[in-house]
Amino acid sequence: MSKSKKKKRGVFRFGLRAAIYISLISAALIFLLMWLGYNFTPKDAGSVSALVGGVIFLTSYAVIYFVSHQRIDTIERLFKNMARKRFMEYENVTSTHNDEVDYLVKQGIKSSRTIEREIQRLNRIENYRKEFIGDISHELKTPIFAIQGFIETLLNGALEDEEVNRDFLKKAMRNVNRLIYLTKDLMEISKLETGELKSEIEEIYLYEVLHDIIESLNYKAEKENIKLIVHDFDKNIKVKADKNQVKQVLINLVENGIKYNVPNGKVEVNVFTKPKQPERVFVSVKDTGIGIDEKDIPRVTERFFRVDKSRSRERGGTGLGLAIVKHIMEAHGEKFNIESKPNKGSTFTISLRRLDPVQV
Repeated sequence: MSKSKKKKRGVFRFGLRAAIYISLISAALIFLLMWLGYNFTPKDAGSVSALVGGVIFLTSYAVIYFVSHQRIDTIERLFKNMARKRFMEYENVTSTHNDEVDYLVKQGIKSSRTIEREIQRLNRIENYRKEFIGDISHELKTPIFAIQGFIETLLNGALEDEEVNRDFLKKAMRNVNRLIYLTKDLMEISKLETGELKSEIEEIYLYEVLHDIIESLNYKAEKENIKLIVHDFDKNIKVKADKNQVKQVLINLVENGIKYNVPNGKVEVNVFTKPKQPERVFVSVKDTGIGIDEKDIPRVTERFFRVDKSRSRERGGTGLGLAIVKHIMEAHGEKFNIESKPNKGSTFTISLRRLDPVQV
């Protein structure tokens, strides 16, 4: 089978067919010319036309082979490699012909590169999907098993003890809440990462957004014995952003500062500008918490990454808060910066596009 294939490939069939057609037509025209135009006998005219036709056949085949064979072979290899999902670097075809075959070769190379990029993109999506499902399974498993354990214990007799059953129900409820937060954050991060969630850019007053956030989180800060401070800034500052998404970013950052702080610590929110970037407003959230090791800073915006896993789970952290912040800021074309030192606290800073001169 392989031998016959090799033999077939040894004959340039396109060139052979074209040369046969050219030589037959040429021989017929020469035969008619000799017989009718020069009064050759049919036998002599046939001999001359056959001889000339043979020469034309060999010449045509050689010319067509020289002009087209290599380029047609390139097209064949391109399509075979694409079918096998094998991609390689092809040099751009440059020849003096500049004809339709050249165009086909160039288009084939472009198609090959496009298909290669698309396959790489689909592979990345598939890897992301597998990784995402693995992460979700791992994160859901802990609270589900905890709830299962508490319910089984209650059913096995602890239900009769009012003090124990109340305590176990509270613990089960904490894990239910954790599942709710995790599900909500998972939906959010999924929409952000797939580009499904679009930003509705509008003009917003930064003071109003921050005032609503601090008002809603004050109770949580007091409960954790954390002092929440917002430094004075111009109430008329307007920025261009998606109001709900910016609110979510700031809630995540302030909640993060409260959650991972130390007893009697504080969270400070500051609004400022930089002389070199007058077109932007910066909002920083600074805490006095546990801080982040320098080597972990690049990873804290990854999905489900936690610096202190045991404490995160104890506090109900989903490991998605900073990942959501990063994606929202990227969708706005803005910056998200982290500065931190272990046991000395962290400062999270975002940038927003301003609309009018700022006086901070």
